[in-house]
Amino acid sequence: MFNPQSSIPQPSIEVSYQVIARKYRPQRFSEVVGQEHVTQTLGNAIASGRIAHAYLFSGPRGTGKTTIARIFAKCLNATDGPTVDFKDDDERCMEITEGRALDVLEIDGASNNGVEQVRELRDTAPYAPASCRFKVYIIDEVHMLSTAAFNALLKTLEEPPAHVKFIFATTEPEKVLPTILSRCQRFDLRRISVAKIVEHLTHIAKQEKVTIEPGALHAIARGADGGMRDAESTLDQLISFCGEKITEGDVLSMFGLTSQTQIISLAEAILKGEAEAALRELSELTSGGKELRRLVSDLLNHFRNLMVFQVSKGDVALLEISEAEQSALAAQAKLADASTASRILEVFAECEFQLRSAASRKILVEVSIMKAIEAASAMSLNDVLDHLQQLRAEGGTAPAAPANSPAPKQAAKPKLEKPAVAKQEAAPTPSVETPAVEAAPIPTGGPALWAELIGCLGPFVKGNFAEAHLDSVESGVLSIGFPPGHENALELANNPKTLKALKAKMAELGQDVREVRLIKADTPADWAAPAPALAPTPTAEVREEAAPQSSQTPDAEPKPNNPPKPKMAEGPVDLNEFKNDPLIKKALEVFKGQIVDVRT
Repeated sequence: MFNPQSSIPQPSIEVSYQVIARKYRPQRFSEVVGQEHVTQTLGNAIASGRIAHAYLFSGPRGTGKTTIARIFAKCLNATDGPTVDFKDDDERCMEITEGRALDVLEIDGASNNGVEQVRELRDTAPYAPASCRFKVYIIDEVHMLSTAAFNALLKTLEEPPAHVKFIFATTEPEKVLPTILSRCQRFDLRRISVAKIVEHLTHIAKQEKVTIEPGALHAIARGADGGMRDAESTLDQLISFCGEKITEGDVLSMFGLTSQTQIISLAEAILKGEAEAALRELSELTSGGKELRRLVSDLLNHFRNLMVFQVSKGDVALLEISEAEQSALAAQAKLADASTASRILEVFAECEFQLRSAASRKILVEVSIMKAIEAASAMSLNDVLDHLQQLRAEGGTAPAAPANSPAPKQAAKPKLEKPAVAKQEAAPTPSVETPAVEAAPIPTGGPALWAELIGCLGPFVKGNFAEAHLDSVESGVLSIGFPPGHENALELANNPKTLKALKAKMAELGQDVREVRLIKADTPADWAAPAPALAPTPTAEVREEAAPQSSQTPDAEPKPNNPPKPKMAEGPVDLNEFKNDPLIKKALEVFKGQIVDVRT
């Protein structure tokens, strides 16, 4: 009888198709990519016969934990084993590869996490293997086991039968009980580098006869975040989507990634302070469907690379970057130093954290870009102190102030020095600038030298030495004492830049000082050096110069060993007079600040 459907051709269905991640799964230790520190150790253990009874493989997803566990099981149960160099057609190894081995049991810890399943495992472990040399239990996601299940496994794990081996795999080793960890040899698998992922994907593409652009390979590797399985799955999906030719644009559009060129362009706009260009670039990216969390992550990675590039002085061996990125980093390194990149990193790290709960992600990223631009042009605290110190040093040679500006500025520094100089001239010993002082140690109680010494410090740094005193200068060591109760000031003053400035000042004064020490020491009874002020008060100087010499009473005359301290203004400060001070004007101009309050 005629069957009408018998003449219709039936489509052939490929039921044996395997995804790329399974098709190209490593079958030997030598084929595992990026985990040589694990495979080499296991290979040496097998060769030397030092095989433990329990192993724990931890690491990010898709880095080869279960794969290495299966290969290890094949090495242990090979016909001529245990050996790393087993034959491809070895019957025992083929059974394990195909999942048919009765003695190699793979257990999912997430779905078999109860105490009943573990008790069953514990009860069957003492029985001899059916056909293999070892009975191997591979428990994936072992951190999902309950506490009761872990406790049921403890005794067997500590003293298992000679034919039993346990291999655990987990992405969260911190959740595994310490009592389990202490009974295992632990191996931490690393994220696979971009270069190795690109190399492996290139090999697969040749085998699959697919043409793929280098930019597309790098985009896939960046998106995989160190996981080879994710990269292989992405390539498999792209082949289904694009066919035999894959471009970088295909990868970026499918997964919402941002091209490296766009990341470099946005980073350059931030470093140059071009806010409009940066926001325009962001708008184009978001309108093109780019994922903002991934964009912020890429910016973080770029500025991290820039910081490392600066710190390492251009050593690209510490970075996983392409040649285009290397050229971009070399150009952007001229726009920002390592501290600038670090400040920008802090901004985007905070943005990445806030994106998890942000209602409007685009606004948050826009605000973060503006903050990053401000961070790029900001000055570090050390730079601020250096500028203040420079302004302080230039105070005596500042340009002439307007007519309504007070004139006592040039008298500010000599006012602290004159009593000291007078004392040096009256003393029988030579002045501090002569070689005679260098030849003999300076005794405790040298207020003249102390005033010269701390005069080289900036106004803020100088405040840390308010209660300090010159202890001694002996054998090339300058010792500065801080009395008990002023430990905090000692810690603040103990700064490399400050100590370097003090050493340089001593050299300027003719003293060969190799080391500056800040020590705890009581203030001598005869010490009477003036306490250093943070900044001179213009009105105080005006009042002091306006006071006639005859107004001083005999009781107010300074003692020989006690130079007079500058008087402080008793009345309110004239704000206009303060604003017109040339040093204040220059400080406001440099730091783009404004005067909020003036206090005596």
